[in-house]
Amino acid sequence: MRKSYIDNIRSLTILLVVLYHVIYMFNHVATDGVIGPVTAFHGQDTLQYLLYPWFMVILFILSGMCSRFYLEKHTEKEYIRARTRKLLVPSTIGVLVFGWAQGYFNMAISHAFDNIPETIPGPVLYLILCVSGTGVLWTIQVMWILSMILLLIRKLEKGRLSVLAEKAGILTALLLGILIYGSAQILNMPVICVYRFGIYGMAFLTGYYVFTQEKVIKELEKYWLPLLLAAFAAGILYTCVYYGKNYAVEPYVNSPLAVLYGWLMCLAVIGGMKRFADRESSGWQLLKQRSFGLYVFHYLPLSACAYALYTYTNLPGILLYVLTGLAAFFGGLLLYEIVKRIPGVRWCLLGLQR
Repeated sequence: MRKSYIDNIRSLTILLVVLYHVIYMFNHVATDGVIGPVTAFHGQDTLQYLLYPWFMVILFILSGMCSRFYLEKHTEKEYIRARTRKLLVPSTIGVLVFGWAQGYFNMAISHAFDNIPETIPGPVLYLILCVSGTGVLWTIQVMWILSMILLLIRKLEKGRLSVLAEKAGILTALLLGILIYGSAQILNMPVICVYRFGIYGMAFLTGYYVFTQEKVIKELEKYWLPLLLAAFAAGILYTCVYYGKNYAVEPYVNSPLAVLYGWLMCLAVIGGMKRFADRESSGWQLLKQRSFGLYVFHYLPLSACAYALYTYTNLPGILLYVLTGLAAFFGGLLLYEIVKRIPGVRWCLLGLQR
């Protein structure tokens, strides 16, 4: 039986990712590679501090959970094929097919073209554009790598970790925050700070081994409100302490307070959504079917609209936020609807065979 709350958490989180990227494009704190401030008021930046510590972590937890449920009904070879088609193909072949467009706007926004000589060969420029256009696809690249590592871990541990995880409850889930904190300190790539293999890898594995245990989920469902209140308190404190600092880099991104807030929020969201959103409806179904496409495509219309409006108009900053947000959401959905109807291209960009 499909667990609807997992799909619904993923769908809502992707909507938050879109909203986050709109705020991020015009933020006042982490301004590299984005347009930067367009308003004197910067209270909207608060949203970045409230989302960044947990929304990617929970996507990796969900990915680990889905891996467990898939492998219970399929072979490892089927798992490799499915994950490669869904994750690796869009984040590699898809980048070569479509990444240049995203790369163009990323480089235009960051003024990178000013440092590229006019004599650079076309094929070299194309590759530079593609690499620059990887964008949001870094997430599914990391998920594919972790999926392959999982298969190796399964062979080494021979089910012992699964037996141990069966004893887990809410206390175990809370204490796992210590492991999450420790993992946040390691395997973080320099410069490209989104590649945080340590914390995302640990989140993926806890999703696979711990959050697939019915006892854990039932207890999170039971205590969702205390967890949410604790998360809110930690989130407010974290935001007040670090507001104005670049939340996406060390030492702030992996500080004890950031990890504490992020982990409590993950537990609260899983428990709360299990209690109130473990159902299917036409609205949830609509979101579920389009969430992956929205994730893959939203940043291109977002960055194109933001760049065009900022460069060629004198609109008030608030309108730049609103119009860019509308472009990200509706433009991302439109691109998805177009691409999924084109054979070959839909496989390259979305991993869809039909």
